[in-house]
Amino acid sequence: MRWSFDGRQRDLTAWASSLNAIHDHAAIIPDGLPAPNPRPAGALTDKPRRRRARKRIGRREAPATVICRTIATVSYSKKNLRDIKDSAAEHGLSAHQEARFPGQDLGAEQTGMNFLIVKPGQREAFAHRHRTAEEIYVVIDGDGRVKLDDEFVELTPLDAVRVSPGVARSFEAGRSGLQVLIFGPRVESDGEMVQDFWRE
Repeated sequence: MRWSFDGRQRDLTAWASSLNAIHDHAAIIPDGLPAPNPRPAGALTDKPRRRRARKRIGRREAPATVICRTIATVSYSKKNLRDIKDSAAEHGLSAHQEARFPGQDLGAEQTGMNFLIVKPGQREAFAHRHRTAEEIYVVIDGDGRVKLDDEFVELTPLDAVRVSPGVARSFEAGRSGLQVLIFGPRVESDGEMVQDFWRE
């Protein structure tokens, strides 16, 4: 008896980038079997017909289900932000802030990230803007404010601020300091420093 395997599979492209997906494929019927006929009325009480039915069932094996499990392998990386080098200290800016850029340690190819800590009562050492990159800032602890061009925005934990390209920005911490996660696309040579930004 020959068996056929239907290898058709759902498109898992959208899932495979973020999930370990297990997808079942089923193939299913022995080849060459006749389609079953409806049982005639009264067959259960008709002994000759019942015997013929038993013989047919005896010759025909129950259909089997063949299951193939395909595991979509997802590459990932993990790093604790405390283990990332403090670039601010490396550039002599420790009195104002800490800045950790985990993208290289994580092997990120498209996403940029910064873990910024502004010391209590301090401002970032400089402001900056981007020509093409949009950024999102998420406050995870502390309080303070961010200056966006000429506007001041107050910040508390779990505030999220999106900043468009071309807008100059810089953070100022309150008494408890300010911790911010920054996300955006990786664009080479896209940033520009802004001097004398905090003159009010």
